[in-house]
Amino acid sequence: MTTRVRIVKDTYLDSVVQLSGTRAMRAVEGVDWATAAMATPANVETLAEEGFDRAELADAGPGDLVLAVRAASEGAVDAAEEAGREAMFASRSAEAEPDTGQGPARTQEEALARHPGTNVAVISVPGEHAALETHKALSAGLHVLLFSDNVPVATEVELKTRAEALGLLVMGPGAGTAMLGRTCLGFANVVAPLQERRGAVAVVAAAGTGAQEAAALLDRAGVGVTHVVGLGGRDLGADVGGTMGRAAVRALAADPATEAILLVSKPPDPRVAATVTAEADGTPLVAALVGLEEPGPDTVTTLEAGVLATLDRLGLPRPDVTGGLRPQVEDAIGRLDAERTLVRGLFSGGTLCYESLVVLGRVLGAVYSNTPVDKELGLPAPASAHLCLDLGEEEYTRGRPHPMIDPEARLEHLREQGRDPEVAAIVLDVVLGFGSHPDPASELAPVCAEITADGGPRVVVYVLGTEQDPQGLERQRRAFRDAGCVVTETAARASLAAAAIARREPALAEVAL
Repeated sequence: MTTRVRIVKDTYLDSVVQLSGTRAMRAVEGVDWATAAMATPANVETLAEEGFDRAELADAGPGDLVLAVRAASEGAVDAAEEAGREAMFASRSAEAEPDTGQGPARTQEEALARHPGTNVAVISVPGEHAALETHKALSAGLHVLLFSDNVPVATEVELKTRAEALGLLVMGPGAGTAMLGRTCLGFANVVAPLQERRGAVAVVAAAGTGAQEAAALLDRAGVGVTHVVGLGGRDLGADVGGTMGRAAVRALAADPATEAILLVSKPPDPRVAATVTAEADGTPLVAALVGLEEPGPDTVTTLEAGVLATLDRLGLPRPDVTGGLRPQVEDAIGRLDAERTLVRGLFSGGTLCYESLVVLGRVLGAVYSNTPVDKELGLPAPASAHLCLDLGEEEYTRGRPHPMIDPEARLEHLREQGRDPEVAAIVLDVVLGFGSHPDPASELAPVCAEITADGGPRVVVYVLGTEQDPQGLERQRRAFRDAGCVVTETAARASLAAAAIARREPALAEVAL
């Protein structure tokens, strides 16, 4: 094999653009392995583990782009590098803005000069530069969706305190989902126009896929979604204090188009959560605080329950979240070998993985994870244990794309769990919308069909999305049903269905949450 490492100094590209380069390089004939990635310490370590020379990476830093290729020949390496560069740079440099006919702006100042009506900045730069860019945006009077991570808590507090004083929002750090004024930002789902809906709900979320799940379930229930505001995962913690949560709820409560608010989070600091919900000022607000041990009034502990409670507050009918599920579970049980009793979850969404841990834990007892609810249930798990993995965590994405963008990493785990003779059910979440894989079922469904053959484990799939998403919700769901999967209406219901299969108790799939 021939290997090559190419460092492109001072060139930061976001993960979606990196993925386009990685895909293009790996598609070249003769390429054994390739990646386009920022030279963070974790990514450098991954490259070293893949056999690339650390000495070639000695001068690379987190703000530098690395193209690394291992291929059968020098010619294949050349072709792969050219393909990667073409995918990442050629179309961008040739692209002209429709309004100006110019190439992409290189600074905030240049972008604002071209588009003086702009009121939101999406910032995706290395963490050490995020504060400066965010301060510049705030000084220009812009709300900020801060996609960048690795931002210190003290810096987050500083940015949000300043934003609150200016009457602006800083969504993040690490906020990848928002929908403002019907405009989708980051990973987001397309919802139907408000005039076609009954009711109008805004979602405020300290959880990315939690925000997507809430918005998608509301849309599928025929309810309008006015806005989705992402806060970043730390906003409702004691260190940050809910600064942006309060600002968002306050603004949405004053919005005449918003009839109710759904607050979504993993367990927050209870006192902080109370200050955030108090800002609703008479506007109906439901808090879906996943896994909270002692929920109070208008507080529930799953995303499904949060959406249903919101519909109740608006006086709207509840959809049937268990429709057709029990016959699917009964059929799955009938096809299982007797020794299969374990549940394994392979998740792309961190919030959905956490919710699954909560739901499964109530029914099955101990469930181990790389992001455990109880720290004593972390990895490595003992033999013959129930297990849920968040495959979007850093230990699984070093040197490779996030599983929401590229299913490849999950295919390996899916086949591995499919070979385990003790596994009864495997839970998969499949997230649609902007930023996600254009057709995830085309890659995942064939492997699901492969492992369920001849008495193998049953695969339970939840597809998070709307019919308006570019992938098409029903088309994706149909592909998984055709592959022999159990397909559920909500994420929490997928975990219950898996538990019902493992326990051989079909009624579990229908219990109230």
